[in-house]
Amino acid sequence: MTGRSGRTQGLAAGLELVPTLDDVVAASDLVVSICPPGAAESCFTDIVDAAAVTGTHPLLADLNAIAPALVEGLAARAEAVGLAFVDGSISGGPPGPGSATMVFLSGARAEEVAVLETDGLRRRVVGPAPGTASAVKMCTASVYKGTAALWSQALQTADRLGVLHVVLDDLRESYPGEVDGAAGRLAMAGSKSGRYVAEMEQIAATQGAAGTSRELFDGMAAVYRRLATTLLAELSPEAAQDLDDLVEVLRRMR
Repeated sequence: MTGRSGRTQGLAAGLELVPTLDDVVAASDLVVSICPPGAAESCFTDIVDAAAVTGTHPLLADLNAIAPALVEGLAARAEAVGLAFVDGSISGGPPGPGSATMVFLSGARAEEVAVLETDGLRRRVVGPAPGTASAVKMCTASVYKGTAALWSQALQTADRLGVLHVVLDDLRESYPGEVDGAAGRLAMAGSKSGRYVAEMEQIAATQGAAGTSRELFDGMAAVYRRLATTLLAELSPEAAQDLDDLVEVLRRMR
């Protein structure tokens, strides 16, 4: 498709790329949206517009990391123009042979997506209503990505204050695996920090709507917003995963 970066074109090697979104929608029985959370609504609008232009009615599956309230609004918009909608969320890294990335699904036609054969994916239908699958994502991502932000803040602060090695020694007693893998996790989180800002904002909105207060994840959004201005954010995820020197990772976070 037009507008793809060189990196994503390379990642799509072996797939058939068609020129426009209209072509994708016209040829598809199922259209899956996976994009940075901040672009999820505009991407949905583009897909709906393409369906209208081409006169087609594919099943829409939104697998983006967005709040249940936003998902419910998208589902209502889809229904209003005669398009069926499935809510989904992804837990884990990109799927591949031998991996076990989990996809949670909800909606009246979620089973139709769940039964599709794919490599590296597990599927679990969690309810009949759009929003349920995204609720799962908002809760799990708050732990996974919130923890990464917490480690980032703690270790950057320790580095600045000259006590990094002492802090790591102490943390290793309770969290040996986390300390040993800290460089890779923080490097990966930093490389994706730009897209994580909107995801933290969606988690904050979800928690606020649930009555558990949103302030913590408004703060997490601020952490990732700052990380998005650092040298680490300039790396691709593929380059970031090769960084295993915590001192170097923290240097790139300054």
